[in-house]
Amino acid sequence: MKTHSLAVPAIILVITLSTPSIAQAYNRDQLKLLQKSVAEWNAMRNQQPELAIDLSKANLEDAKLNGANLSKANLSKADLSGASLDQANLEGANLSMTYLKKANMKAVNAAHAWLADANLNGAFMKDASLKAANLAGANLRWAKMSGADLEQASLKDAVLFEADMEGANLKGTQFTKARFLGNAILKDAVLSNNSVLPSGEPVTRGWAMTRDARFAKEEPAAPLEFVPPVVAAPVIIPENMPAGGVQAIPAQPVPDVRDVEEWNTMRKNNPETKIEMTEEKLGHAELGGVDLRNATLYKSDLERANLDKANLAGANLAGVNFQRADMKEANLKGANLEGANLDRAFLKGADLSGANLKGAILYGAMLYGANLDGAILTNASLFDANLEKASLKGADLTGATLIGVNLTNALISPTTTMPSGKKATRGWATLNNAVFIDK
Repeated sequence: MKTHSLAVPAIILVITLSTPSIAQAYNRDQLKLLQKSVAEWNAMRNQQPELAIDLSKANLEDAKLNGANLSKANLSKADLSGASLDQANLEGANLSMTYLKKANMKAVNAAHAWLADANLNGAFMKDASLKAANLAGANLRWAKMSGADLEQASLKDAVLFEADMEGANLKGTQFTKARFLGNAILKDAVLSNNSVLPSGEPVTRGWAMTRDARFAKEEPAAPLEFVPPVVAAPVIIPENMPAGGVQAIPAQPVPDVRDVEEWNTMRKNNPETKIEMTEEKLGHAELGGVDLRNATLYKSDLERANLDKANLAGANLAGVNFQRADMKEANLKGANLEGANLDRAFLKGADLSGANLKGAILYGAMLYGANLDGAILTNASLFDANLEKASLKGADLTGATLIGVNLTNALISPTTTMPSGKKATRGWATLNNAVFIDK
């Protein structure tokens, strides 16, 4: 069973009553109180211990939350990058797909927390309690977890490149299919026969010794079963609606977008449903073949995501981060990619015909054989981009930066507009090793 298949839904299907404005997922009153004062927040939690806390998708970037009581809070997909959470209480919290890049989490209590697919790149978690926490699929690249308690935690499919777990308690920790464990620092960490290697085999004393780790013999025990948190539909408070907004009526939750097969079935059965996924955190996600036609992913993070053969035709992708994303043969026909970051994205054979790439960053992008007919590339940065054999018939390159671009055998037509704003000529095409066609 996939560890994230029942996690917090990627979106809620909504029926809007007039305009497309939709309420934020989080409780705005709770967010304001937390941002105002941790002391007042903790007092409120003490007075109302059973109150459901909904801070999903809240922007808490660089927030000062040291010692905050966020136990059992719903922080799914919240942005806590750079936040200070030293000694905070996150026990049992839902941090699914939460952005915690470079967050300070020294001695944080995140025991039994649900951190599936969270981005903890470079997070500082020295002496943190992560006992029985679910970190399946989490990005722990360069995370500092020395002295942390990860006993019985799940790190299935987690990225552990140069993760520092020196002196950590890893007894019973599940590393099944974890990536780059061989690059992680395990000096003096304690593993046991109940710890599981990426291969699915139990850790042995010999394996621990080769990593300068210690080995503890325990009574054999089955790995913990992790049950996804139950999340109620968001409560929409009319007085908390953004100015000019309208109430949205929540319908049934939809599958997690990363469960591509289920997601595509939902799209097939609900072809007219409006999909709004603004500011999603989907870095490194496996989304090959996903159906996101006409979806809104404004300012979402899809860095290094796999979008090979994905259908993004007509989607609103303005400001989206596709840095180093795999997008081979993706359908981006007519998509709005204005201001998108496609730095070193792999777009070989992609269909970008009629797409709006105004001001997009395409540094070193691989566009070999891509279809850019009629695409708007005004003021786009194509420094060192590979456009070999790409089709640029009718494309508008006014003001675009073409330094170092490879246009070998690219198709140029009289309707193609050069960076100067003038129509392309055979001479310009020849100068760039491109092919000029009179149609």
